[in-house]
Amino acid sequence: MIKKSILTFIILFIGGMTLGAEENAQQFEGFNLSGYSNAGQKSWDVKGDTADIMGNIIKLTNIVANAYGDEQMNVTAKTGTIDQVSGNMHLEQDVVITSETGAKLTTDSLDWSKEKDLVTTDDKVKLIDKQIEATGTGAMAHPNLKTAQMNEDVTVKVNTETENVDNKVVTITCDGPMEIDQAKQQAVFNNNVKAVQAGRELKADRMEIYFDQTNNQIKEMVCIGNVSITQGENTTYAEKAVYRAEDQKLILSGRPKLILLTEGKNGITAFGNEGSR
Repeated sequence: MIKKSILTFIILFIGGMTLGAEENAQQFEGFNLSGYSNAGQKSWDVKGDTADIMGNIIKLTNIVANAYGDEQMNVTAKTGTIDQVSGNMHLEQDVVITSETGAKLTTDSLDWSKEKDLVTTDDKVKLIDKQIEATGTGAMAHPNLKTAQMNEDVTVKVNTETENVDNKVVTITCDGPMEIDQAKQQAVFNNNVKAVQAGRELKADRMEIYFDQTNNQIKEMVCIGNVSITQGENTTYAEKAVYRAEDQKLILSGRPKLILLTEGKNGITAFGNEGSR
């Protein structure tokens, strides 16, 4: 694991030249920087086509970085810098993180803190993982992408079937943040959440989605706070709504109320008890 590695650096250059930190900037072609664990096993490496070195800072081009061990992943970028002392990296232009499970995060720039074992960005982000495609502004994640957070203006598309069928795709938006936890098979949406699918619209303050690990489909959806469900001209209100895919049941609680548009003098009929739970 990266954060457990010691800062043992090996810098290899064409012709076998080895370079220590110097005051004057120098440029080399063919760059390889590696980190090793206490047991002597390679835990990560960084490669670049060229390296400009000024003291402890190394500027690289066409970067390829890998993490090994229990949390394998690959990072690529066109340019970036690495601090030889801290091991922290700043990457720019076409930054892509790919986890060993196939999850992929893309952005314009990224900061990788070795000590915190976190990658962060303030730029627009796209995350693709199995049945989910998510976009947003600003993100924080562990490099293996097992946990990730998008900060603002989040849009997520979840395919509820194994095949790509338009009317089976749920589009969820929220002001953010949105958090993904692979260990819990959970995605949490916060603030002004709206989910749309095939003419149905659901709104809530918070939405929790749980996935079935065997087929990557939605197992349960929990909506909390100012819940409204609209289909056609009919709307249902509640403080909490729980949908279970197994029996396809929707359970409403917290003063549920159904408003139907009907024919007649008033044209609107409301069902529900303001005090019911």
